[in-house]
Amino acid sequence: MTEPTISQLQPMPDDWQRALAVVAHPDDLEYGCAAAIAAWTDAGREVSYVLATRGEAGIDTVDPARCGPLREREQRASAAVVGVSEVAFLDHADGVIEYGPALRRDIAAAIRRHRPELVVTLNHRDTWGGSAWNTPDHVAVGRATLDAAGDAGNRWIFPELTEQGLEPWDGVRWVAVAGSDAPTHAVDATAGLERAVRSLLEHRTYIEALTDEDPETYARTLLTGFAEEAGKRFGNRPAVAFELFPR
Repeated sequence: MTEPTISQLQPMPDDWQRALAVVAHPDDLEYGCAAAIAAWTDAGREVSYVLATRGEAGIDTVDPARCGPLREREQRASAAVVGVSEVAFLDHADGVIEYGPALRRDIAAAIRRHRPELVVTLNHRDTWGGSAWNTPDHVAVGRATLDAAGDAGNRWIFPELTEQGLEPWDGVRWVAVAGSDAPTHAVDATAGLERAVRSLLEHRTYIEALTDEDPETYARTLLTGFAEEAGKRFGNRPAVAFELFPR
């Protein structure tokens, strides 16, 4: 019996200079995306982060008033490991982000401000594939980001942004969704994987609340596993996979 052919992932486009990553929580980018971001910043590209929340509801044993500032500090340190210096927070409420015009407007404003050619976000579908249920925050932010990439270029949607000095930006060429169960493209993670592990480890408070496993063992095993799995469809090289939506 003939083995089924595994469809191969295509290399991500590389003819761009600026990217904006938009996700719901601190650590969302570190669970699988950071190796690609390290590769991009190594190549001299500009990458900025926008987070909808400060992750204040993410640790059961830490009160949100203390947790939010703590997770913000961890996120900034995490971003620095992979060459990202600009990290902004939209201050939506963690755990109850609402998809709708307000979220789209905030993300469209960020896109107009940063003027990226590539926008990166996280899985916007109900599941991670199969029966693994996604969180409402990821779904809301991922979906709103896909929509806001178009909103940012239309001066008649959210005209108040133009009044605030944020001119329309119709230069987004792609939205890349990490964590998708239908990836189309990938980035070689070989050079960035070690920094991706260190980047995730900056979220130590969160990891220590999440698992009793040694944090470094946890981070290395998880990210290596993700990269090797994606690599099966990318020439058996460690990879970060994305579902790419051209615009």
